[in-house]
Amino acid sequence: MRDRLQPGGENLLFLTDDQLLQGIELLFFAYRGFTSDPDLILENYTYGRAHHRAIHFIQRRPGTTVNSLLEILGVTKQSLNRVLRQLIEDGLVESKVGEKDRRERHLFLTKSGKDLESELSFAQRKRLRTAYKEAGPDAVQGFRKVLENITDPSMRKHIRKLMKD
Repeated sequence: MRDRLQPGGENLLFLTDDQLLQGIELLFFAYRGFTSDPDLILENYTYGRAHHRAIHFIQRRPGTTVNSLLEILGVTKQSLNRVLRQLIEDGLVESKVGEKDRRERHLFLTKSGKDLESELSFAQRKRLRTAYKEAGPDAVQGFRKVLENITDPSMRKHIRKLMKD
């Protein structure tokens, strides 16, 4: 039986509502799978996905400011401060006062923070590497383009910046 998401000669620009709903469901299941490995690792700590996202983006942009991280994560200042306070107290993140603007706090992972980030991202890289390999290079490029286009336009500048590194 032909996979209902595989278009059989139909134009991809004119997907049916049923096909779009299947895509939505696949995104939910993919996200569940993508986060399942890190969730198991985080069970050993008192951390959740918010901690994981903060650690990830601090690693990707060492020295990022709290305000920049707020914009990337799209969370409240109160929520991010709670997460950062815990990560700093546990010795995973270091906050340094800005040299040019002393009101800014620049964030860096400590050795322990880098070790945890590496463990978390290893599991996700392994999953992505397998999926990309099985899908092939054309599918990978298409998938990336779809993800970029799903992302809010205001966040695309952050994506481009991260993809350059």
